[in-house]
Amino acid sequence: MTTAYSWSRREVWTRKLLYPGHTFPTAAAPVIVAIGLAIHNHVLALVPTLLAFLAGWLIQFAGVVTDNYENLVRQPDDREHPEMVEAVSTGLITLSGLKATIISCYGLAALAGVYLVYIGGVPVIVIGILSILASWAYSAGTWPVGRIGLADPLFFLFFGVVSVVGTYYVQSAAVPGSASWQAGFPAIAFAVSIPIGALTTSILIIDDIRDREFDVVKGKNSVAVRFGVRWSRAEFIALVMLAYVAPFWFWLRLDLSAWTLLTLLTLPLAYLVTRVVITRDKFSELMPMTPRAAMLALAYSVLLAIGLSM
Repeated sequence: MTTAYSWSRREVWTRKLLYPGHTFPTAAAPVIVAIGLAIHNHVLALVPTLLAFLAGWLIQFAGVVTDNYENLVRQPDDREHPEMVEAVSTGLITLSGLKATIISCYGLAALAGVYLVYIGGVPVIVIGILSILASWAYSAGTWPVGRIGLADPLFFLFFGVVSVVGTYYVQSAAVPGSASWQAGFPAIAFAVSIPIGALTTSILIIDDIRDREFDVVKGKNSVAVRFGVRWSRAEFIALVMLAYVAPFWFWLRLDLSAWTLLTLLTLPLAYLVTRVVITRDKFSELMPMTPRAAMLALAYSVLLAIGLSM
């Protein structure tokens, strides 16, 4: 394994913390779906959308850094992330620097949200506070959600429902005459968030299956540790199936365009990822599946947004 002392400081930050192959797709996917729905309902507003994406990505990035910080504090000799341990020991990164990054990201997210609060009011404040708390509580605090096996519903809720509905809301709030609770939070926004939450949560499940041996040593009771790999694989399959049943529901029951079935074009990629997840067990084999599953969620979201906008 390549060790951190052969990396530059920039490489440590991009490859282990920024992690663009994971954080960018999962931050962008719900925003893209919200754009498609906004086009469908004639409330597209680009400035609120860009600010919502920026705030969401910063909050997610802060969560990733928090997770790494907590790992290094709780497990200074972490065998799962020897690169990070080495980076600290050689001074490429510092714990104080990570903490400063966390605070800065949350602060910048709040700053990006000032205009969103101006146009969206109290609901935006509630969404912002809850999102920051969820990002932090995944790995920090007295009872980190990720360590007690409750991360899956957290991911589904915030990466799916809250992100899609919240981004749609700030767009509708920016359009004169549409910023009522009824117009800002339509049932269809909750509906189209479901497959995004499902696919994003499936990424977490891959990580939990892959990391379960390390998690046992750390005392982290992820779903894979608490209930076993079979349960996690069954949950993964159920979530992927939910994502691909949803477009038929949108078309046949919610009177959306049949163009939402464009999402089925991503089925080959979903099959390839699923096949590896349910048949492979080695860390090295599952490691590439996280960014591939993230790209699956992004591609699915783009096609769903196109279908919604038609």
